[in-house]
Amino acid sequence: MKFSLFFEMQLASPTPQSERQIFLDSVEQAVLADRLGYHAVWAVEHHGLREYAHSSAPEVFLAYVAARTERIRIGHGVTLTAPRYNHPIRVAERVATLDILSGGRVNWGSGKSGTRTEQHAFQTDVPALGEQWLEAARMIPRMWRDEVFAWQGKHYDIPPTQIVPKPVQQPHPPLFAACSTPVASREAGALGLGALNFSAGTQTKLTQRVQAYRAAVAKAEPVGEAVTNHYACTPMSTVLMDDRKACEYGFRGGRFFWQSQLAYYGGEDRPLGPLHTDSGPLPEDELREAMDARLAPDAKLTGVIGSPEVARAQVDRFRAAGVDELILVMQMGTVPHEIVMDSIRTFGEQVLPHYA
Repeated sequence: MKFSLFFEMQLASPTPQSERQIFLDSVEQAVLADRLGYHAVWAVEHHGLREYAHSSAPEVFLAYVAARTERIRIGHGVTLTAPRYNHPIRVAERVATLDILSGGRVNWGSGKSGTRTEQHAFQTDVPALGEQWLEAARMIPRMWRDEVFAWQGKHYDIPPTQIVPKPVQQPHPPLFAACSTPVASREAGALGLGALNFSAGTQTKLTQRVQAYRAAVAKAEPVGEAVTNHYACTPMSTVLMDDRKACEYGFRGGRFFWQSQLAYYGGEDRPLGPLHTDSGPLPEDELREAMDARLAPDAKLTGVIGSPEVARAQVDRFRAAGVDELILVMQMGTVPHEIVMDSIRTFGEQVLPHYA
């Protein structure tokens, strides 16, 4: 089983100073993860989602991380892949360049964004986004393969063009897709793509979802030159030697994460200004209830939060469900940098080696 870090660049009550600092802190966190043997760092692409995600230029952040690290893989989780966000030629060029500069360490995930904020800001054709994404997902691996690329489709008409550079990894970097629903996971499998999923649901439901993905992969008609049979989840995570302290910070951060996400993904509104999420400590009764529910048989698998012992028990449930990689969301909007660093270190030293 593989363990990675997920970066949204979240900020509760952001200021210009704290916004600058979160990028520097995230680089330091990635460098520590590299030293401790984590598998990858993944960065999102979002636009205009103040507080929830300030990672609007992941290609810059990931290139900087690649230069500061040696072994850890560099993941786009994901590039918004529709023409109004990023033209497929530009995606192919940037990912190939990053693959060269990182020495062949890139994982490339793609998606289309589910927020009205981004869809409207970029003046997208919302009903066509799914078709545009799929057409781009089929094109980009061919751009990396063909010396001269040409395409005539429903949404793209590209004359014969020499697209350079080409990536280091052969036949190309592993391909992934954002999956927000069970249907999306099956669709990703049918296309031969790795599945990037938010963590939700019970162990039983997650097992069923993974099995459906594997069945789809087994019959895949891949969009690329190779199948990426890989199921990843993104649980919220804070792991410290002090179990209660980990829960105080982890569940508080998790509450901010979900509330801020819901503000942008939960309806037709496009929030402006402060989100007014709950960023203070959890009441004692809510904290105790959350701690007690972590390992209940029907508990939702949304986090890896607590002491190393508890974290290992939670990881075991993901592993039993068939998950290949946990992309740990440790950088949450209310969790201080020093706690994130302690959590990365504690997990890396006390949990990760048990699954090497």
